[in-house]
Amino acid sequence: MKNVFSIQPEQYAAYRPAYPAELLDYILSSVKERRTVWDCGTGTGQIAIQLAPYFERVFASDISEAQLSKAKADEKVEYSMQAAENTDYPDDIFDLIVVAQAIHWFDFDLFYDEVNRVLRDNGVFAVIGYDRPVVSPEIDRIISDFYTRIVGPFWDPERKYIDEQYKTIPFPFTESLVPEFKNSLQWDLEHFIGYLKTWSAVKHYEKANGVNPVDVLLPQLSAYWNDAEEKKIDFPILLRVGRKQE
Repeated sequence: MKNVFSIQPEQYAAYRPAYPAELLDYILSSVKERRTVWDCGTGTGQIAIQLAPYFERVFASDISEAQLSKAKADEKVEYSMQAAENTDYPDDIFDLIVVAQAIHWFDFDLFYDEVNRVLRDNGVFAVIGYDRPVVSPEIDRIISDFYTRIVGPFWDPERKYIDEQYKTIPFPFTESLVPEFKNSLQWDLEHFIGYLKTWSAVKHYEKANGVNPVDVLLPQLSAYWNDAEEKKIDFPILLRVGRKQE
């Protein structure tokens, strides 16, 4: 797994969106027992914290020590630094395994071997992600140009799986047909800019060129977005849910 989010993890913790309650409710409705859950690729622990009220124990892992250092503490959540494909968890321990906005970085074959080892019989496996934000026609055009033309060459190859809405990832599980979800948030321009600066392609661009490309966007966005104004941001949710195959 690539470690591309260890730079400025405080930005990730502050500006990446959490997940809507109705999405978690849907996933949890398929989980028969709620003893243990594994949040794999937890980052700064956004979804681990959201899952904590529903399980006896939450295990959250990541390969980035920097990301984990910014994770929120919770008495039910046990954080650890380890690779998704090779963990020290016991066999058949988890009722639910969740991967949120991270599976495209994994070695699929090795990771799925690990999932089948640690997931209980009839346990649930859920892959979650989110697509590019939708704000308004004017702002969406600016972001689309930025995404494809400005930082497009700096996206890692694995980004294609998100562009393809996780429909093309291997998924060796008994899969459920899922409804569509979106995450609707109210953000001001500062928060939106902060979110864009967490993109991995932005970090690659900045490393290569010595400047942050998001700073160039500010005048363009300001033409349609006042500093004090909050706008509705819709993130289309990517979701695949399945059970361990017998």
